[in-house]
Amino acid sequence: MTMRLVASCVALVLVCSQAFAKQQPTDFQAVVDRAHAQFKDVKDGANADYIPILATVPSDMFGVVIVTRDGQVFSAGEMDYEFSIQSVSKPFTASLVMNQQGPAAVREKIGVEPTGLPFNSKMALELYAARSVNPLVNAGAIAAVSLVEADSEEDRWNQIHANLNAYAGRELPVLEEVYTSEYEESWSNRGIANLLYNYGRLYSDPEETLRVYTRQCSTGINTLDLGMMGATLANQGVNPVSGKRVLDAAHIPELLAIMATAGFYDESGEWMYSAGLPAKTGVGGGIVAVVPGKFAIATFSPPLNEAGNSVRGMQAIRYIAGELGVGLFGANKGE
Repeated sequence: MTMRLVASCVALVLVCSQAFAKQQPTDFQAVVDRAHAQFKDVKDGANADYIPILATVPSDMFGVVIVTRDGQVFSAGEMDYEFSIQSVSKPFTASLVMNQQGPAAVREKIGVEPTGLPFNSKMALELYAARSVNPLVNAGAIAAVSLVEADSEEDRWNQIHANLNAYAGRELPVLEEVYTSEYEESWSNRGIANLLYNYGRLYSDPEETLRVYTRQCSTGINTLDLGMMGATLANQGVNPVSGKRVLDAAHIPELLAIMATAGFYDESGEWMYSAGLPAKTGVGGGIVAVVPGKFAIATFSPPLNEAGNSVRGMQAIRYIAGELGVGLFGANKGE
């Protein structure tokens, strides 16, 4: 019921926002500049260190960008540094499964309910009926990788990589040092993959799936790439620069509904309460938020809070959403 309600709200916002594409925003750059200036010196949080190489990323880097559904870019701060996409990749692979099998397959074979537990929780698999989670936590994201229709491990990866490239509008690298560091320490995810397989909720070989999933999370992006990926969702699944359709427009409400209810793990309710936007965060420091039918906001800043979400990124997106009055359920000042 919750997911259907949120999906209906997203669909309504999409319908009401069509006129926005013809408007020329005049204050976006000023708002982005103010957000960057206001939060760039925040010292709260710490880099993720359970993946050793993430702890070495310079913690003072901070980028903020708005990319509109017609491809306009308004940016401040770090735009070029390539960081690992990590969990921000999850909705995009879920969208690939939706394209291949439809949203019903995601709901039935993975689940769509928020867990209220940390992103790497194994307890959720034990607590929820039919081992149902959602594709934006590790268990559901690993299951989503296994659901991609493929003939081999290489084919599975090539499809996932091509999908990420299409969203970003360019060929994205794999950060091999990140992959090696993450795969060598992937004991928790290996346990999750084997639990899923034991319960009949993993649909390909566990170790093969884990390798592809880890490579997916190790894909390199910059802040602008992340904004373009979000803008593709804001633009009904069409990349605003390349013009390529990446996701069937009919699946946008369901995907954004999952992002609204589970995009910030066990902090998702707090995020929707204060920012009001479907979004996805990752431990690499990236966040992308989508204003349906209008634009995307993306940020990069490595220091995370205890829930694993970028401190400066959350503050900047809340500020921008409040200043522009674009919360999904109405104007929200993010207080």
